Amino acid sequence: MPTSAVTALQALAPVRAAGPGERVLVIGASGAVGGYAVQLARTFGAHVTGVASAAKLDYVRSLGADAVVDYGRGDITRSGERYDLVLDTAGNRSVSSLRRLLARRGTLVIVGGEGGGRVTGGFERALRALLLSPFVPQKLTGLVSTMRQEDLHTLAGFLASGAIRPVIDTVYPLAEAATAMRRLTDGSLRGKVIIIP
Repeated sequence: MPTSAVTALQALAPVRAAGPGERVLVIGASGAVGGYAVQLARTFGAHVTGVASAAKLDYVRSLGADAVVDYGRGDITRSGERYDLVLDTAGNRSVSSLRRLLARRGTLVIVGGEGGGRVTGGFERALRALLLSPFVPQKLTGLVSTMRQEDLHTLAGFLASGAIRPVIDTVYPLAEAATAMRRLTDGSLRGKVIIIP
C-alpha cells in the first residue's frame, strides 16, 4: 500500500490544498495508484470521475467514484468535460489530448512510464508535459513519488478512520504463485494479490 497510496496522495496535492468541490478525473482508476486516488479525492471532497474498462466500472464505483467512464466506449478526451485535475496512470494518451480535459487553470499529473525510448525511458510524456507547462495556463507535470514520513502518517490516519482502504483481490498460497502472477498480467485484478509463503 505505501507506494501506490503515497503516489496518489502526492498527485492529488493540488486538490487537497484547494478544498472541496474540485472536479477530478482519474484515468486508470481500477489500478493500484488510481484506486487510491479515487478514494483520496473523495476524502478531499472532490467530485471524482474514474476511467476504467467496462468490466471494472462497478469496482471503481465501489471505491467512491461519482461517475465512471468505460475507456472502450470512445475517446474520453473528446467528451467536452473539463476537470480541475486529471491524473493519468494509463500512459497511452498524448499530452495535447489530455489538455483538452483540463479547466483553464487545471492540473495534469502523469504518473508512471509508458514503455519508453532510448533516451527518455518511460518518461517521454512527463518530460513533454514539463517542457510545455511554462507556455500554457494549465500546470502540466509528471510525478515520481518520494516516500515521506509525513505522507505515511497522513495515510495511516485515513486508514484508521476508514476513509481509505486497501483492496485485496485474492490471497494465494505460495504453491499457487504462478496463477497469481498470471493474474497480474491478464487484466482481471481488482486490487492487489497477496502470496503467502
